[in-house]
Parts: sequence; structure tokens; C-alpha cells
Amino acid sequence: MRVEIWSDIACPWCYVGKARFEKALDAFAHRDDVEVVHRSFELDPGRARDDVQPVLAMLTKKYGMSEAQAQAGEENLGTQAAAEGLEYRTRDRDHGSTFDMHRLLHLAKDRGRQDELIGVFYRANFAEERSVFDDDERLVELSVAAGLDAGEARAVLADPAAYADEVRADEREAAELGANGVPFFVLDRKYGVSGAQPAEVFAQALEQAWAAHSPLKLIQQDDAEECGPDGCAVPQQH
Repeated sequence: MRVEIWSDIACPWCYVGKARFEKALDAFAHRDDVEVVHRSFELDPGRARDDVQPVLAMLTKKYGMSEAQAQAGEENLGTQAAAEGLEYRTRDRDHGSTFDMHRLLHLAKDRGRQDELIGVFYRANFAEERSVFDDDERLVELSVAAGLDAGEARAVLADPAAYADEVRADEREAAELGANGVPFFVLDRKYGVSGAQPAEVFAQALEQAWAAHSPLKLIQQDDAEECGPDGCAVPQQH
């Protein structure tokens, strides 16, 4: 069974939602038979690479809230993250373009290290002091920490076209599926879960998707006559 997760590194609810989903997945009886694929979704598409600003400034400008309201929202997110065992810096974080990080995540997918890299990116953005924006060497260091080759990561960052089509394709597909926000979870292309739902909701969705995905189980195992590609067996007369 495949679970696809559309998310953005700049999205705090994606950070929290990933932890809640993984809690449900770890307890799922068929965990080893579930493939998780991370898909690209930019909350701020088209943002210039060098346009980096404090999170609070972005929130007050984008949503028209006061700085006190924005800070209160960050404190709430910190509480939600802590409940999932996650570190979260509620002050002095940056916001910027995540396009290059999404391109690197597609490289990581090709190398079988996608889940590792998105986890490293989330921790770096939400829990660590050093910014992840507008700093290629920072992204290279994080890529290496996730098991990628430094030279390959630098080559992707040096070529604006590398994996750009893959990122845009993911974003188009999200729109076609009706995803207006993230995180957005799609289970076997049959069921969708929107938002950082409680682990119990994800557990229910996994069970429901697995039931629909699973092959038929035979309830009669005794040998019996049947027809196949080579014809029909004719019982021998005794």
C-alpha cells in the first residue's frame, strides 16, 4: 500500500502531522507493507530565493494579525509539537523559499533517502538556530546528514532546472486532487486525509485503506476441480 504526503518544509502543521502519522504507522500491523512517498507543495510558490524574513513579520503581513497574535500562534504550535516529542523554536525563525529543498527531496527519493531528508529539513527549520534559507552549503550539510552525496546535492542546487519539473508536477497533481492546504495524505489513491489529524484518525484511515487494498483471502483451501490456462482437468474414472 502506498501513502503519499503533500507537504512543505515551511509548514509547522506538516512537521507535527508527520509525527502523528508516524505514530499511527508504527502501530499499524502491516507497517512493513506500506510505502511512504513525500510530494512537493509550496506554501509560498514563486517567492524569490533571497527573500528571507522573520516568521513573525511574514505572519503579520500575510494574515493581517498583530505581532502578539502571531507570537501566540507560535507558542501554541510549540505546545502541539512538544506533545508529539518534537522540538520547536517559537522565536527568531526565518521564512523563505522552499523550492530548492523540494528539488533536493526529489534527488533523495531517487537515492532512497527521502524520508530521512525531510526529517532532517524539518528539524533544522523548526528546532535549530541556523537558518535553512538562502544558504546552499547549509542545505548540502543537511543533505549529507540524511545520507546523500555532497557532490550530487551541490550539482542539483547549482542547476535551477534539476528536478524543477518534478516539483511542479507534484504541485499540479495536488491541485487536481483538490488539496488546498497541507499536510495532505493520500492513501492508495482511494482515501484522503487533510491536516495534522490526531494519530487515531490516521490509524483508522490506514486500516480502512488496507481493507480496501488487500487481496481476497481464500476461505476454502481443500483441493477441488477447477479450470485454468491449460484447460480443465477431467476426473479419472475408477
